[in-house]
Amino acid sequence: MTVKEPDFWVLEYVTITQDPRTDLVVAIGGTEKAADILQRTGGFITAPGPRGDYHRLPHGLPVEQQRLKATTASHALLAAGHSVHLDPALNALATPNDDYDAALRYLAHLAARVFAAETSTEIAEVLTEIAAPVHGLLPLLREVVVLAGIVASDLQGTAPGEEPEPLARLGDIANSMSQAADLILHARNHTARAPQPPPGTARPSTLRHR
Repeated sequence: MTVKEPDFWVLEYVTITQDPRTDLVVAIGGTEKAADILQRTGGFITAPGPRGDYHRLPHGLPVEQQRLKATTASHALLAAGHSVHLDPALNALATPNDDYDAALRYLAHLAARVFAAETSTEIAEVLTEIAAPVHGLLPLLREVVVLAGIVASDLQGTAPGEEPEPLARLGDIANSMSQAADLILHARNHTARAPQPPPGTARPSTLRHR
């Protein structure tokens, strides 16, 4: 029996994003019907491109206008049955605290992974995410603290070595954070080498009694 490949409506897919080289908001893909919706609801202009026509917003629009027009066009396309990818940076309906909320969810997820861990390896993986030298949470947070101290001193016109004590202590705090990251990595290495419990072994419920 020959299995027929499904027909994918690739031309129905529309991507609305911002070109990093020109900063133009462009819409790629879609049919003539999609082009009409882009023009009527978002003010997009059809322009010739190296791989055929594409659609873009006019030059010189303020950022908020770009976001509003891109969001309006994407919702009109969705309502008409098109599949749309809208660059999150262009979503005018996104709340200002999205990044903050995502960070809180990530930290809560780490805590949940630790609580649900059944092997030392799983604990070591979480500790790695916290203290990894380049992309770990603690080293990245340390960079923010260091940068905050430098910029605050510059804004106050303070010469290097003459920072007020509260700002000068940020350097000490950053060093402490580096030492803490090293200690966490040492604990990670120890945890990763620890013997693993046999499958099905119940974990002591120490946390429940705290």
